[in-house]
Amino acid sequence: MVHRGSVRPNPAYAGAEFDVVCWATLTGMLSGSIPPHPSPRPAANPTARPGLRRVLGYGALVTVFLVCWVLLAVFNGMAFGVQLASLTALLAALPLLVVVPVYLWLDRLEAEPARYLVFAFLWGALCAPVGALLLNTTAEVMLMKSGFAQADSLTAILAAPPVEEGLKGLAVLAIAVIRRREFDGVIDGIVYAGLAGAGFAFSENIVYLAQAFQEQGAESLTIVFVLRCVMGPFAHPLFTAFIGIGLGLGVAVARTTTGRVGFGTLGYLCAILLHGIWNASATVGVYFETYFFFQVPIFIGFVVLIAVLRHRESATIRRFLSRYADAGWFSHQEVAMLASASGRRAARRWAKARGAAAGQAMRSFQDAASALALLRSRMHRGVAETAAIEHERVLLDAITSSRRVFTGGSVLTGAR
Repeated sequence: MVHRGSVRPNPAYAGAEFDVVCWATLTGMLSGSIPPHPSPRPAANPTARPGLRRVLGYGALVTVFLVCWVLLAVFNGMAFGVQLASLTALLAALPLLVVVPVYLWLDRLEAEPARYLVFAFLWGALCAPVGALLLNTTAEVMLMKSGFAQADSLTAILAAPPVEEGLKGLAVLAIAVIRRREFDGVIDGIVYAGLAGAGFAFSENIVYLAQAFQEQGAESLTIVFVLRCVMGPFAHPLFTAFIGIGLGLGVAVARTTTGRVGFGTLGYLCAILLHGIWNASATVGVYFETYFFFQVPIFIGFVVLIAVLRHRESATIRRFLSRYADAGWFSHQEVAMLASASGRRAARRWAKARGAAAGQAMRSFQDAASALALLRSRMHRGVAETAAIEHERVLLDAITSSRRVFTGGSVLTGAR
């Protein structure tokens, strides 16, 4: 049983109305007026409409992905032949072995649901390329009919960046809008955007590599592979990451819809600018100069930003979970573990040694604790969702239940 006793909010911590209300709820839990144990589940809907809608939604999404996959497969097969398209697909997949783990590593302290990560990647790899192929081709045809001599170059510089960044960014926007609880801030935005960009780069590289081999042979294929897959594997993920940063800032900082739209739009414009400069450098023949004096510094700055964000997220988890530890919901040793990536890994190894169920429970415990800390952070800043208090109670229930599993049924007695 958790520690029972009166808990007064820290004045410096509970200055906002959200904090006052939430601490009243937490005090009620600790005093016994609100049970700390998991609440009974609501009765199932006899019409089963929510379940049916979910099945239909997933079915429609899978259908869209399959249709886009077929369209891309047919296009690549007809343009390059099945063997060449298959070979370049394998080559294009190699950078993913580096890029995808980097973004998943960034997501370790507050892991996003796997289904949303997969959605972002597949959207970038399947839907965005189909849309880009149609829109970019249309733009090029219109420029040619308008009498522009270098329609292909103009399309690459002026049309492709807004089209492609917009299509990739739709995946991030969809998650931010539809699954508001799963989108906590800048790190989430970077992760989803990076995976969408990685998926898009994979599909685009298949085409560029196949074109290089088809037109000039193996030597040209090798050059393009080095330029795109070795020197520039993070290009598309980096461009789209600015959309994720904008949407993440909108969620974390803005208090109004106008502010969120403004941050998202600013991120989109930055992505377009970077993408346009990248394409222009290859078109006008200054690729290497642009790469070393522009792209590399931006990438280094991005790496520094990621390190700072990881550190801040760790500090946020420690800060806000410490308040719950003071109230008896965590031990301070648990808080130290939850705020450290190495501590989390050690805890998962320890739990896994006690059995598969304990290992899964520890992972769920860590995920729920991180979500709780970030929720409290949003509540403290006054930018949390309207159902934040109920969400907090759900997370506390999940944390208590998970702890019972990996501790063999014992519960926390309180840490003051």
